[in-house]
Amino acid sequence: MARIRPIGHEDRLSIVDHLDELRSRLFVCLAALAVAFGLCFWQNNHLLTVLNRALPDNSRAAVHNGLSSVPSESVQFERLFTKLAASQTALANTPGVSAQARQIYLQTAAEYTQVAKTLPKSLSTQEKPVTLGVGESFTTTLTVAAYFALLFSLPVLIYEGYAFVIPALSQTERRAAYPVMAAAPALFLAGVVFTYIVVLPPAVHFLQGYNADQFQVLVQAKSYYSFEILTMLAVGLAFQLPLGLLGLHRVGVINGSTLTRHWRYATVIIAVVAAAMPGADPVTTGLETAPLVILFLASIVLLKIADRRAAARAAREAKAAFGDGLDPT
Repeated sequence: MARIRPIGHEDRLSIVDHLDELRSRLFVCLAALAVAFGLCFWQNNHLLTVLNRALPDNSRAAVHNGLSSVPSESVQFERLFTKLAASQTALANTPGVSAQARQIYLQTAAEYTQVAKTLPKSLSTQEKPVTLGVGESFTTTLTVAAYFALLFSLPVLIYEGYAFVIPALSQTERRAAYPVMAAAPALFLAGVVFTYIVVLPPAVHFLQGYNADQFQVLVQAKSYYSFEILTMLAVGLAFQLPLGLLGLHRVGVINGSTLTRHWRYATVIIAVVAAAMPGADPVTTGLETAPLVILFLASIVLLKIADRRAAARAAREAKAAFGDGLDPT
């Protein structure tokens, strides 16, 4: 029978048993991905709306800043009512017009002006990316649903991966692995949320508005969604930095003092990694570098705490050995 729970550390399994265990884990992962993909494709309109949030509003500001080549309905109506207000003002100033008629013309002009001021706020719409091919709308929707399915099923995938590996670990190693199993998806999701809220809106506005007066700016759906999703995935993986440094500390490659001495080089490396991520522009790179530097500094603190605990544990072991009559030297 296929196993779906971690086996004991003391169990001895044949290669066939290991393959059976691996197959069971893969089935669970595929089932989680299939369910998540079905839900994401069902709610694809909401997911696309979430991704479109970073695009600027198709309003007067977007047109004046060169972020849209075609005026929105609100801008067109604003211009119309402004012209009507000007015509009413001109009629009011026509020689020979009675005072009562002039008052009516001026009142109408004021009403048109007021409407023109409120229209851009009430009728501004969210800009949407464009599709070029016949089937691009469908294939792009499938791609977005697949990426979100991978994101939502990530905790299950990480658990199944650790559940397959953990039986080979000792009890002490398991105690260290369980926090990592919980922290890995949490850090990844934190990176994704940070990218979506903090990085993407200014990055998209900067990239889309740069030299916009020299281009007819149209955002293609496929490239736009790929940029957003790949950026979120890249930053989510980069947020695993503390776990990677703790792993190197665990195998004895680095310690807290090493990171403290070489923090300048580490900062440069982090900036280079951030520049290599999707959207290598100053805004995106700067927003991606800042949290990674903060995570690096937090890793230094964690490693120094781990160093102190290791030193205290070594002192206790030495004291215990000396108490048993052994020479610690």
